[in-house]
Amino acid sequence: MTKEGKPDRLRQMGALNPKPEGVRAPWFREAGFFDPLDLVQVKYEMLRHAREEGTNKADAAALFGLSRQTYYQAEAAFERDGMSGLLPRTRGPKSAHKLTGEVMRLVEEHLDANGQLQARSLADLVHARLGISVHPRSIERAVARKKNDEEPTHAIAMSESGKDVYEALRADVICGTACARRMGAIVFLGK
Repeated sequence: MTKEGKPDRLRQMGALNPKPEGVRAPWFREAGFFDPLDLVQVKYEMLRHAREEGTNKADAAALFGLSRQTYYQAEAAFERDGMSGLLPRTRGPKSAHKLTGEVMRLVEEHLDANGQLQARSLADLVHARLGISVHPRSIERAVARKKNDEEPTHAIAMSESGKDVYEALRADVICGTACARRMGAIVFLGK
């Protein structure tokens, strides 16, 4: 069994920086706490650099190998959601938008007596009765979610104090007094 490394976890989370070589901030050049592969950390440090050092936003973005548009998006997400706003978001529709309450009631009424699912037949029924084209696999997933009571989440939650924890750890690293126990929690989450 192979041990999964931080780059593997970042890739799975969608937080692997696709252009780590673009990060020119000097404190990211040495291996250690500051990791140019960690897009969440790179974005946070970019915002921090502009705020704390008074660097203009375009220069801060360039120093971290990111675009001005990325800077503004990260800034808005951070203001709205704090550190967790910098975590990757899933793309595409956020829900099964065609599977309205009306559609799901029709599907539930026509599950066979054993609760078995004939997704192709149900998709045809929904199209015939309601004029809505739904893929059979979407129906299967919606019924499974209903059975599980709620869709599982793959997002990583970060407490409101995530910024404070990061800042304390950052200060410890810079002063050379980093607490390995606290650093382990951040590295494990890919921060």
